[in-house]
Amino acid sequence: MKPVGKLIVIGGAVNKGSFAETDFDQNVEKNLNFFERGILRKIINESKLKENSVIEIITTASQIPQIVGSEYKKAFEFLGAKNVNILDIHNREEANSDAIVARANAADVVMFTGGDQLRLTSILGGTRFHDTILLKYQEQDFIYSGTSAGAAAASENMIYQGSSSEALLKGEIKTTQGLGLIDNVIIDTHFVQRGRIGRLFQAVVNNPRTLGIGLGEDTGLFIHNDVMTAVGSGLVILVDGRFIKDTNLTNINLGEPISIDNLTVHVMSMNDHYDLTTKTLTIENSQFNPIPQDR
Repeated sequence: MKPVGKLIVIGGAVNKGSFAETDFDQNVEKNLNFFERGILRKIINESKLKENSVIEIITTASQIPQIVGSEYKKAFEFLGAKNVNILDIHNREEANSDAIVARANAADVVMFTGGDQLRLTSILGGTRFHDTILLKYQEQDFIYSGTSAGAAAASENMIYQGSSSEALLKGEIKTTQGLGLIDNVIIDTHFVQRGRIGRLFQAVVNNPRTLGIGLGEDTGLFIHNDVMTAVGSGLVILVDGRFIKDTNLTNINLGEPISIDNLTVHVMSMNDHYDLTTKTLTIENSQFNPIPQDR
């Protein structure tokens, strides 16, 4: 059954504290880029009550939750949102508490910030808060939005570690279970800027049923009724492994290069659509679309 809710995943802007990265920016509050008025506005417009929707900003992934939460709150309020709160869940006991569950139940939107996606799954996974979010997404007009770590954790399986430069060496990426809002995809973020296409290639060749999604910065996907629409100014890369003809994956040792024959790659930009049911891409501004008769 298709979820009633909507999913908005965003490629991120700057590193906000992931242990897998080496360029943590201590002055992140001066550099946060909200890729905004397009994508954050999209979140507000698609929410149940628009500017009156209750938005909970979940800062659990971040090492600097006070700074990140405050900046997102100001950005949403700048765009007219009237009921924006910051929810920094520190541990599993809090995630199972009546107070946190009540806030999740009252929310129309949850916005998961960047940081370390393993913090999200290890602190929130399997808790009452997690269960509430999943149920609301399945049954209600509810939005799960996430940037960077918050986007990577949205799928059933997620990449949590792996270098960009050596990602096509067997065993160089690490995956685990995510928060499970969407099946049969795996999401990587900061994709174009950090050269992570090799990470996605390896994730897909490990299980070709999985659709790889690479989100550039200032770029996201709006997912509803099994259709993904690109939003923002950058690129979305899709890696489809269903038609792989051959690979050396099972015949090489850990650390050796992977070969793949016939991997399919799609590139999406603003307003392009990808149907997850039919596995087809529609380019919004296609050069092959019929030319209007009045031109």
